[in-house]
Amino acid sequence: MTAEPRPTAALLDELLAPPSLAASRALEAAAVVSSPALFAHSRRSAALAVDLGRREGLIFDHELLFVAAALHDVGLASPFDSHTEPFERAGGEVARVFATGAGWSAERAQRLVDVVVRHMWPAVSPDLDVEGHLLERATSLDVSGVGGDDWPVEVVRALVERVPRDGFGVEFAGLMSTQAHRKPGSEAARTIRGGMRDRIAANRLDRL
Repeated sequence: MTAEPRPTAALLDELLAPPSLAASRALEAAAVVSSPALFAHSRRSAALAVDLGRREGLIFDHELLFVAAALHDVGLASPFDSHTEPFERAGGEVARVFATGAGWSAERAQRLVDVVVRHMWPAVSPDLDVEGHLLERATSLDVSGVGGDDWPVEVVRALVERVPRDGFGVEFAGLMSTQAHRKPGSEAARTIRGGMRDRIAANRLDRL
């Protein structure tokens, strides 16, 4: 017999729940340093990334992916906003410190840095980095509406209702524009030159 699909509310409860103590602490750390809109983006990104990995049958490290999603934008928070390093690299190093404090090995901490940095790549092959691949796709949907057909619309709609956007697009466009102005060689600058602000303004998630 085919298993009955889980109700969306129960699915969201599972997707939004940290899978470990370290993942829970990463969320707590992100909440302290991030704006409410940026923190909500991190929560949605975690849920979307885990859901996509499961739907596509990919084998991934749930804890690593969740922690990376929680911390992937901490480099945009004013305490960690570097004037020279791209925000994803600065944030990756903050994540490394967190992972080391959580008792992760040096190799696992480096994997966390890799995932955080690669979420800003135009695309990440799952053969290279499955967690980076999932986070890049999840953040692309939440920021710009890219790849929306990869998730069931009812799941995305329920997620946005559960974790509202509340002006996230406008705030994030401003943050990226600032990064691009200060760091013209960065991935943030590439995305702005590539029309990110227009994609953010057209993101259908703001109209669900």
